[in-house]
Amino acid sequence: MGSLWTMVKHPDDVYPLFKLKMAAKQAEKQIRPQPHWAFCYTMLLKVSRSFALVIQQLGPQLRDAVCIFYLVLRALDTVEDDTSIPTDVKLPILKAFHQHIYDRDWHYSCGTKEYKVLMDQFHHVSTAFLELGKGYQEAIEEITQRMGAGMAKFICKEVESIDDYDEYCHYVAGLVGLGLSKLFHASGSEDLASDSLSNSMGLFLQKTNIIRDYLEDINEIPKSRMFWPREIWSKYVNKLEDLKYEENSVKSVQCLNDMVTNALIHAEDCLKYMSALRDPAIFRFCAIPQIMAIGTLALCYNNIEVFRGVVKMRRGLTAKVIDRTRTMPDVYGAFFDFSSMLMSKVDKNDPNAVKTLSRLEAIQKTCSESGVINKRKTGIVNGESKYAPLLLVILFIVLGIFIANMSLGLAK
Repeated sequence: MGSLWTMVKHPDDVYPLFKLKMAAKQAEKQIRPQPHWAFCYTMLLKVSRSFALVIQQLGPQLRDAVCIFYLVLRALDTVEDDTSIPTDVKLPILKAFHQHIYDRDWHYSCGTKEYKVLMDQFHHVSTAFLELGKGYQEAIEEITQRMGAGMAKFICKEVESIDDYDEYCHYVAGLVGLGLSKLFHASGSEDLASDSLSNSMGLFLQKTNIIRDYLEDINEIPKSRMFWPREIWSKYVNKLEDLKYEENSVKSVQCLNDMVTNALIHAEDCLKYMSALRDPAIFRFCAIPQIMAIGTLALCYNNIEVFRGVVKMRRGLTAKVIDRTRTMPDVYGAFFDFSSMLMSKVDKNDPNAVKTLSRLEAIQKTCSESGVINKRKTGIVNGESKYAPLLLVILFIVLGIFIANMSLGLAK
């Protein structure tokens, strides 16, 4: 009933949701029959369904390389995330992970649910990796080695300063941006982007995830995971976990807004990176997560619910982002709209209000100066499709039939 009411409130979500469902079914049909590739693409759908859909649009060789790159790093991340693994066991695994991907027999049991399956049957990923072109293998190995070393460093080190925060995010996400740029270049489809811009693409996504996942990370059992830098949170509370307590609500929201303001500094680099992409499939692959990130930041900003539960974009809006992100004007438009949404939530009494507004104005200036915002056919955030009125009528008919059937059932 809840999802039906959401569709009644947002009838424009219905068609994109339908298309997303059909795309998911089509993606499942494209899974290759060989056991190792079938495992990899099936696992990709389980650990990140929306990401899997975007990957499916890439050319066959690049698609395989990105799929394996993602699963290798997801496995590495599973080792880092598992707080039950003793440090003296975890460190050597992280540092040697780039070697394990060449070993068809290697696996390590850790993680939970689908991540445990990935780790238990990692030999399928290694087998697929060994079938990739040499250029792809070298890029994946290099990034895996650098990321593993960086993760190992932060197992023994807390995120104290903002510089620490940027360094940690570089290791776990900025390097993903560098690796993807290398894979795009190896495919022959794109020029090699600068490390600085590639790094910003990763940091923008990672910082958004760290902000959104505060409660899940702080409540991690058996040990909390703390990624918010002390340099920021210590201005508001004595301990990072204090942010989740109701008596600290005002300070918690101020700290949250400080974190969002920090993340926004990467947005302009992301726009510059995406504007240079030539291949339409690669462009969509990069653009969709970035729009999701700024949309999530807009939802999280000034929102106490970050410390109470899960804050995320509704499925219908996610479907619209996937459906309507086609060109750079779409991206500029979405960044402009979401930054406007965020700007409307800024309280002038917030300690970082001036800095936040300055960063949002810089993003909007970049979008406006592109001169293409008005060229987009349909807005992602505020746009309404021509089918919306008809869909609303259909939804009310369906709702009426549902209520009538319920009434008949009760009468019996």
